[in-house]
Amino acid sequence: MLKRFCWSCILTLSFASVCGAQTLRQEADNASLLVGTAVRPAQLSETAYVSTLAREFNMLEAEDAMKWWILRPDAGTYDFRQGDEIVRFAQAHQMKVRGHCLVWAQYNPKWLTQAHFTDRQLAHLLHEHITKVMKHYAGEVFAWDVVNEALDEHGNVRDSLWYNRPGIGLQGEGTAYIERVFRWAHRADKHALLFYNEAEGEGLGRKSDAVYAMVKDFKQRGVPINGIGLQLHISKPDVDIAAIAANIARLTALGVQIHVTELDVSLPVDSSGGLLHPDDVNRQAEIYRGIVQTCLQYPGCTAIQTWGFTDKYSWIGSFSRHTRGWALPFDRNYDPKPAYRAVLDALSAGRSVPR
Repeated sequence: MLKRFCWSCILTLSFASVCGAQTLRQEADNASLLVGTAVRPAQLSETAYVSTLAREFNMLEAEDAMKWWILRPDAGTYDFRQGDEIVRFAQAHQMKVRGHCLVWAQYNPKWLTQAHFTDRQLAHLLHEHITKVMKHYAGEVFAWDVVNEALDEHGNVRDSLWYNRPGIGLQGEGTAYIERVFRWAHRADKHALLFYNEAEGEGLGRKSDAVYAMVKDFKQRGVPINGIGLQLHISKPDVDIAAIAANIARLTALGVQIHVTELDVSLPVDSSGGLLHPDDVNRQAEIYRGIVQTCLQYPGCTAIQTWGFTDKYSWIGSFSRHTRGWALPFDRNYDPKPAYRAVLDALSAGRSVPR
């Protein structure tokens, strides 16, 4: 254990001597950027996890602790203990907190999904939930993913509990239910930044076109939306960075912020979890570098967040049935990978003017 710990320290110190700063957090502060990660309270008792988290990041987000299934074990009970633990950790280490997420078709408790509520009853439950949760965290959570993944791959509103199964009374009216919950969220906490968070709509295509059209419509009509979250779970080496830049450019031109909310870059692994192609770590590093550089080109891109930071606790393995892994800047032993160095270098270069 001592040998591994010292090797990690040597790596970190060598990065500091080359790059002029010890941490992602320091360079992000210098670049006027939030650099964050998703966390679970269970890991906050692990020394290596906590020390890396506090040292490297100036923002964090609850991976699950602020979702319905954790907060609402039954219709009459709110359990804020896990979310509160994350907020206390952030406050103790001068970190900002993003809230994730108020409205999503997944990870809802059975009492909610199987009770056959009417649309009026469901609307009341959702309004009550948004209000209660946001008021509880008012002044502590600075930004919320209000709605998560509401569009399908074609850019159409996805069938869901909230839209049409049974929905909150706005079935067939496109993004009207999204608008309604954004208005509820703004009334609950007028100071929180309100984000729409979406997957697989980072570049240019039908889904990102639909998000752009929704944001443009909302801004024109005064719907209180402050930002778009681009998830960026990347599993292919041929990432079109230029398309991502073009999408960020057109969205920020509408007057909304961009947060990269769930960044990871997974690689093929063998049955024992080893890399199938060792050179993939260098290609992975260049993808991380390209995403950070792209964000830094646009003043409206104000945060980059990875979905976890150590491969020890990444969701990629179980989700991919252990065919992919190695997705994050730190390995299972908390040693920084080439991806870490690439992010640090990009942050060190600071913000630039869009090409």
